[in-house]
Parts: sequence; C-alpha cells; structure tokens
Amino acid sequence: MTRLHDQELDARTRRLLRSLIAQYLVDGEPVGSRTLSRSSGLDVSPATIRNIMADLEEAGLVASPHTSAGRIPTPRGLRLFVDSLIELQPLPREEMARLQRELPPGQATTRDLLGNASALLSAMTRFAGVVTVPRQVDFPLRHIDFVPLPDAQVLVILVFSDNQVQNRVVQLAKPLDGRELEQAANYINTHFVGLRVDDIRAHLLAELRAAGSELNRLVASATELATASFAPQAGGDEVLVSGQTNLMGYAELADLQRLRELFEAFQQKNELLQLMEVCARAPGVRLFIGEESGFAALDGCSVVTASYGVQGRVLGAVGVIGPTRMAYERVIPVVQATAGLLSDALNRAASAS
Repeated sequence: MTRLHDQELDARTRRLLRSLIAQYLVDGEPVGSRTLSRSSGLDVSPATIRNIMADLEEAGLVASPHTSAGRIPTPRGLRLFVDSLIELQPLPREEMARLQRELPPGQATTRDLLGNASALLSAMTRFAGVVTVPRQVDFPLRHIDFVPLPDAQVLVILVFSDNQVQNRVVQLAKPLDGRELEQAANYINTHFVGLRVDDIRAHLLAELRAAGSELNRLVASATELATASFAPQAGGDEVLVSGQTNLMGYAELADLQRLRELFEAFQQKNELLQLMEVCARAPGVRLFIGEESGFAALDGCSVVTASYGVQGRVLGAVGVIGPTRMAYERVIPVVQATAGLLSDALNRAASAS
C-alpha cells in the first residue's frame, strides 16, 4: 500500500483525523470507527472509516493500542493537528480578565511577577507552570552606590529598573576613599542610569580609551569600579516551576519511573532550563510534543511556551508542561496571553523608571 503523507490528506481524511483527536483529547480513550462515524458528521460507513484509519495508521498519525480497539493519535498526529487542523480561538474574556487581575504591573520585583505567572499558569491549566528568570543585569540600572570596606574592597549596591536590589563585594587593585567612591557613583548615576550594566561597562571603557594620556581620574575610577562591579557572575538564568504535583493526576504520566524522572528534571532544572532557553530564542509560541523536546524525561509530555521581553528585547520564556493529551486550543492562547501581559508589565516598569 502506498504510504500516506501528511500533505496528501484529503478533506474527508483531515476531518476524520480532527474528530478522532478532538474526541481523544476529551476522554483519553481509543476512538472506534462507529464513534467517528457519529461525531465527524460525515455520511460514510464504519467500513470506509476503518479503511481510512488503516491508511492513517500506516502513515504514523494514529495507532491501535490494543487488538480490535479504536485508535489514538501519535505524537506525529498531534503535531499535524496543532500545526494545521486546530482552530485556535481568542482567550475567553473572563480568563483574560483573570490574567490581567492577577498579573498587574507594578509588583515589587520582576521575580515576584514571574513567580505569579508560573503559579497562575499552573492553576489555569492544571499542569506545571514554568518561567525563566533572566539575569538581573539584563535590566536597566536605576541607581548605584559604593561603600568602602577594609583591604581595598568595596560593597556595590545595585538597584535595577524592576526594583530588585543586588549587593556585590568587589576587590580593587588599590583602595579608594569615601569621597572618590561617591564621585564615581555620582558620575555613573548621572550619565548611565537607564542602561544595562554591560552597556555601561562598554561606554566607560570607550571613554577610558578615548582619554589617552589625558586620563581623567574620575573616569578611571568609575571605569575600574564598573569593570569590577559589572563583571559576569556565575549562576546565569534560572527557571521557576509551579504545580508539578498536578501531573500526578494524569493517567498518561502515572508510571512511577516516568514520574520519578520527570520530577528529577524539575528539581535539577538544567535540562529544563536549556529547553526554555531554546524556546526564548524564537518569537511566538513554541510547542514540543513527546520526544520532540530531545529530553527523555519529557517524552510523555507536551511543552507549550511563548517568549516575553522588554523594549523589543527577549528576556525569557513562559509556559506549561503537561501530558500530550491536553486541550491545545485552550492552552496555547493562555500561554500567549500570559507572555503578552508579562511583556506589557515589564515595559510599563521600564518606562516608569
């Protein structure tokens, strides 16, 4: 028999496949030919439907879990459904209102906002909510202070546009007195507030090179302090996860070994962070079904994410992890709307700073 390719599906076959997947997503049971005959609204016999299902099975879009049973969609079938058969609708007004109400701008810090987003996504979908927390230095600087410490050390107090405060202790080549530290802080606060720390360091180094032999001592001190204060630190991004225990309620993920691997991935977060970073690099919604994620712990799961950012620059991704049998037509708009509201809140905070 000639293998049936995705692009060769005629309108009747697509309608049957859509009906089968929609039914499966609702009840999680294999769908038989008689059920399809009633639910699809097509005037075709169960025998004709069985023939079409056999073609779809050969194409790898559906599978028979038991002899003489109905069919269920494969990950490949779900991918076709999401890419070309699903009919996405705008998020219902009441759900959008809930997101707007529970993700208001002006929360204490960006981390608070992102933590709320992760928890809210988990509550609204009954899956695990995930969100990457960007490096603090990706946010514009609001204020800097230097406090002298013994042995040529300086306490650096950084206040960012999202109200997050970060303290660092840096070691200088030689000590600077309180007056010199105050002058350097005033210089940076006057000329560079509103820029990211990487940009501030680059500007100061450029000024230092341009000064040449006529080196301005104030610029030199500010540059030395900025170079030490804004040096990259270990740790980088991290990912927040909420509602992991929700996944224990789904029969598809009830295998103890699978759950153990999944929860270990949530706890260690390394692989999950890698996946979310990949998602953040692409605009719009990203969706991984089953093995598409490339991580064995997520083989039985689907991951739906969308990127968020500020002033046109992507900061991270937010999304959910759940079983492959999820209501994609509802989950995708929820994730999209959450990412949009996060970006709006961050942009308002940036404009106000």
